[in-house]
Amino acid sequence: METLDVVIWTIRQRKGRAKPYELRWKVGIEPKSKSFLTRALADHFRADLLKAAKKGEPFDTLTGLPTSMTKTEKVTLSWYDFCRKYVHMRWQGAAAKTRESIVDSLTVATFALLADEASGLPKKEIRAAMQWALIPRQEGGPPPLHLEDAVRLLSKGTLDVSDLADPIVARNVCEELTLTRDGKRAAADTTARRRRGLNTALEYAIDLGELTENPLKRVKQKKVARDNTVDRRCVVNPIQARELLVSLSYVGSWHRGRGRRLVAFFATLYFAGLRPAEAIGLRKTDCHLPQEGWGLLTLEVTRPSSGKQWTDNGTVHDQRGLKQREEHEARPVPIPPGLVRVLRAHLDEFGTAADGRLFRNERGGILGASTYSRAWEEARRFALTPQQVVSSLAGRPYDLRHAALSTWLNAGVDVAVVAERAGNSVEVLLKRYAKCLDGRDSQINRRIEAALENQIQIDR
Repeated sequence: METLDVVIWTIRQRKGRAKPYELRWKVGIEPKSKSFLTRALADHFRADLLKAAKKGEPFDTLTGLPTSMTKTEKVTLSWYDFCRKYVHMRWQGAAAKTRESIVDSLTVATFALLADEASGLPKKEIRAAMQWALIPRQEGGPPPLHLEDAVRLLSKGTLDVSDLADPIVARNVCEELTLTRDGKRAAADTTARRRRGLNTALEYAIDLGELTENPLKRVKQKKVARDNTVDRRCVVNPIQARELLVSLSYVGSWHRGRGRRLVAFFATLYFAGLRPAEAIGLRKTDCHLPQEGWGLLTLEVTRPSSGKQWTDNGTVHDQRGLKQREEHEARPVPIPPGLVRVLRAHLDEFGTAADGRLFRNERGGILGASTYSRAWEEARRFALTPQQVVSSLAGRPYDLRHAALSTWLNAGVDVAVVAERAGNSVEVLLKRYAKCLDGRDSQINRRIEAALENQIQIDR
């Protein structure tokens, strides 16, 4: 029903509201209202209504809008509904880690986009509720009882996606991206990862017509220099690496072989430069282990660890192709005779898992990060001095890969060859891995001393 009986009141400010500026008007006997983030937006909307009323346009009693605005008025999408729509679009085909990163970016942004009752929810509840709501396979079922209220409030208590066009809202979102769960400053890499994830989501919002431009491009942030280079203090030299591998044999009881069954696993990280996820997925069919000479590992599968909620099969370990490669693309990695012997001995003593994997836990399942990390920490206490144990030297199993690539580069191996075997780009290698090994300073210092002595003799 349409009418010319329209009364438009002034804008009022309601402090403490997510959208504090409210315009009220009446169409016939129907009161209408709309809230805005800024007074300028409210003034602009009020001016459009006044202009239409002066022209004598009929107003619709249902929407409260004049005919000209009814045709162009678009039903806006709330942030909550947009997040569900975006994750549903991205979920299929995305790696488990990517899914986790997407949900984290959107959830953190949600902290700055709350309205009404939802703004009083604790961040811990918001995280849990958003995670439940955004995983597509959970659609259709009711939320758990402990999340019911939070999901209900979020479903109707977030700002519209279009509100991100306001610079203040966009800046508040960017500020949230820089914070940890306890409110401290997050690492530069974490902030950058979240911003990348949110940036991609907002590009999708532009495709949907919710935004005309990406608001993140207008929010300038202080650039923090990110040092992605490997800390040379964590890189072991060959002697230290071998002592650590030997020490693993003493971890755990001998008859159960907890440490012994992990020697070959850690050896592949050091002698072949594999990532832990690549070693976990290594199968007997991937290995060429001759009686003498160099062998070859042909990598095709990786088993990165993630939460069960992020994988398609509901297990902790996702199964993917190699990092930064096309699906089913393989990477050949030649391995030295020493590693060939270690792998052959491992197969003779422990065999393989039912699916042909070389490395498994004591129950035959996929080798978990918690299992091999505990064994590694015990081995460090056996192999290293007390001062080294409390240091960052070989603090993580991944540091064996760092040591491998640093060793190859310091040995003078061509950078392109190292990049191919490591599954990295040449640029990444030169930026991150070209580090001196632990203990090399003394060698370098001796060379400098020798050069200085020679120069003194020449001057005499």
